[in-house]
Amino acid sequence: EVQLQASGGGLVQAGGSLRLACAASGFSLESYAIGWFRQAPGKPREGVACVSSSRNFTYYLDSVQGRFTISSDNAKNTVHLQMNSLTPEDTAVYYCVADVANAYGCSNALKGRGYQGQGTLVTVSS
Repeated sequence: EVQLQASGGGLVQAGGSLRLACAASGFSLESYAIGWFRQAPGKPREGVACVSSSRNFTYYLDSVQGRFTISSDNAKNTVHLQMNSLTPEDTAVYYCVADVANAYGCSNALKGRGYQGQGTLVTVSS
């Protein structure tokens, strides 16, 4: 059974850090593009970051560039999203999505197209 399990969310003060994890089972993440998007109440969905390790490609939303780092741990079949210098604007439910690692993999994953895990809530207090 194909599954993605997102974890690591929580409550943190502005300026703090969280590390999200997206663990896959039933398939190898190495052959997929893995993206994180976030959904906050009343706001449009935002594609935050994506990694396609087989294509040596990463993407970051402008507003998180320099603060967030996405990385793949193929041995653990897990992708991490390290989030530093968090602000209240980062508050949202974060979802990870996997799509085949072709030229459209990250584009699709960031739009929520592909295998999707349940979300993990990140709350940043001011």
